Amino acid sequence: MTTSTTSTAPSRWERLRDSFLWYSFKRDRTAQLCLAVFICLVIAAFSAPLLAPTDPYDLAQIDILASELPPFWIDGADEMYTLGTDAQGRDLLSIILYGTRVSLLIGFGAVALQALLGVTFGLMAGYLGGRVDAFLMRLADIQLSFSTLMVAIVVGAVVKATMGSAFYSQYAVLMLILIIGLAEWPQYARTVRASVLAEKNKEYVDAARVMGLRSRRIMFRHVLPNTLSPIFVISTVQIANAIISEAALSFLGLGMPETHPSLGSLIKAGFDYIQSGSWWITLIPGAVLVVLVLSINLLGDWLRDVMNPRLYKG
Repeated sequence: MTTSTTSTAPSRWERLRDSFLWYSFKRDRTAQLCLAVFICLVIAAFSAPLLAPTDPYDLAQIDILASELPPFWIDGADEMYTLGTDAQGRDLLSIILYGTRVSLLIGFGAVALQALLGVTFGLMAGYLGGRVDAFLMRLADIQLSFSTLMVAIVVGAVVKATMGSAFYSQYAVLMLILIIGLAEWPQYARTVRASVLAEKNKEYVDAARVMGLRSRRIMFRHVLPNTLSPIFVISTVQIANAIISEAALSFLGLGMPETHPSLGSLIKAGFDYIQSGSWWITLIPGAVLVVLVLSINLLGDWLRDVMNPRLYKG
């Protein structure tokens, strides 16, 4: 008499639990802390309508007579405004929550556009080679010769001159996503191209060609999944870079308007009031920006080390 045993396939959680990535994450306290901070900031930002004491977009809730009130730990504070108010009388906690949401939207949107363009061009350049590779890589070299700020300044000035400041302010989020996304795609293209060059001569690619599969299917269904590790690493770094780029553009007056603030425009709006003693209008949003970018960068460094066995020393 024989008994048959049935083996069940491991679930996704079991595979993740047993993976090297999860094992290294459990041992790295810095990565755990940075992920917790980042998740808390994302949840707080996208829950701004629920968590914010006031709506900074509602003019009826803004009291100009309550402008430049200090945070709660300084004499003269108002208990209604935990972190004080800005020069327009808006609750600083509320506009930081809404501003963080705008900065994250621009960061995620710009990186999504960068990845879409960069991965597509990188796959085509690495797999097709020849003139396609030469053209796309020369295009990437030309793009890299212009900094993000230079591209943004030129595009922003042209759009404002042709369409008007009102149009730019209305579509500022979309414009910043397009500007930052179009300026940074070569980072993805070069990395993906290098990975594709290492993959396209392997046996599974030759087998797919012998089976008669089209080049597009081979690139996206077989080669692309084996190049995802560097894409994930680049994405974490590029999100932080996109948020910093948006903050720099807003500080120069080419980013978000003060009526729909981001962290960068909040820093710019309060910069003129530092000398008058209202330092919190600039420094508190600046501290939130530093914490957000630092947590993303440290997560990116950890992910890069874990996914590269030559660098990982855990």
